[in-house]
Amino acid sequence: MVNIDELEKYFLHNKGHFTENFQGNVNPTEVVANLVCEENDFVAGIENVYDKIKGSCTMVILTPDRIIAARDKLGRTTAIIGKKDGAFAVASETCAFPNTGYDIEYYLGPGEIVEITPKGYRTLKPAGEKMQICAFLWVYYGYPPSYYEGINVDEVRYRCGAALAKRDTVKPDFVCGIPDSGVGHAIGYGNFNGIPYKRAYSKYTPTWPRSFMPQHQDMRDLVAKMKLIPNKAMIEGKCMVFLDDSIVRGTQLKDNTADLRQAGAKEVHMRIACPPLTFPCNYLNFSQSRSTMELATRKAIKQLEGEETHLEEYADPSSEKYRAMVEQIAKNLGIDSLMYQDLGDLIEAIRLPKEKLCTHCWDGSGYF
Repeated sequence: MVNIDELEKYFLHNKGHFTENFQGNVNPTEVVANLVCEENDFVAGIENVYDKIKGSCTMVILTPDRIIAARDKLGRTTAIIGKKDGAFAVASETCAFPNTGYDIEYYLGPGEIVEITPKGYRTLKPAGEKMQICAFLWVYYGYPPSYYEGINVDEVRYRCGAALAKRDTVKPDFVCGIPDSGVGHAIGYGNFNGIPYKRAYSKYTPTWPRSFMPQHQDMRDLVAKMKLIPNKAMIEGKCMVFLDDSIVRGTQLKDNTADLRQAGAKEVHMRIACPPLTFPCNYLNFSQSRSTMELATRKAIKQLEGEETHLEEYADPSSEKYRAMVEQIAKNLGIDSLMYQDLGDLIEAIRLPKEKLCTHCWDGSGYF
């Protein structure tokens, strides 16, 4: 909800109030509830949310006798209905269903509103024609056994890794994935090229969340550093290819590379499962930084140009500027080579038409 400050002022000006805050802001759930309550019924209220919010909002509303599920207007995030012995549930990740005994029953379409009662479910508002589901659900966000639009996350990651392997000329001793989401990509890479997979890094999981979650950069840096433990026995004297889902700021990857060099790595080659993140996310906050200059791409562009300019050219993998940017990022990170995924290969790996995917952070496209 990127315009939450604007909506807060709107409600306070109209004598509204908020009872809770959330990470220093008003509670987004209260903002959504207030927008729903501006209308006389749930469908009109949810449509009011779609009209007023800039960003993405998928919601579940509980009443005493029913559940109302509504998927984001352009389907950037998801909602899926599960069924078990006549009972129904709603989740944003299908991986919530198997261990609770539910089967996937129905994928809500973009902007669709569904009412669920003990008797079943029915559509209150049909899905819209336009969809812009976030491609990062498959690349990074999603849990490996989850499905979006009927397409499994880890199968997409295997295909992404294979696509990178098909273009690569490096002959490493082994391939490794940066845990967790880089693992599927690395397995796909290794299976395609016949290169053994080894765990040069193990993840320390008891206390550390995903590193993008903390609000402050110093805590993100600490989590990123502490959650991965290098294994010197696997690393020393070896040439290795590492796969990761993306490079946002590059902080974690730079620290990883320093650890690998200290452990005696001979060569470190990075393969990234998506194209370079050039445009901050306006919808889900994945790559939203305090400043665009925090993005590894923008930093490299400024080093090359003296300012952030010619962004479209730098986003074009056939251009000289793109190649110079990738080489500069590799230099900044201290790695021997860097290759990003081709956007066409990523789209082919997901197996949805490009017009149904949000690829804004890579090419600046998308609907607001």
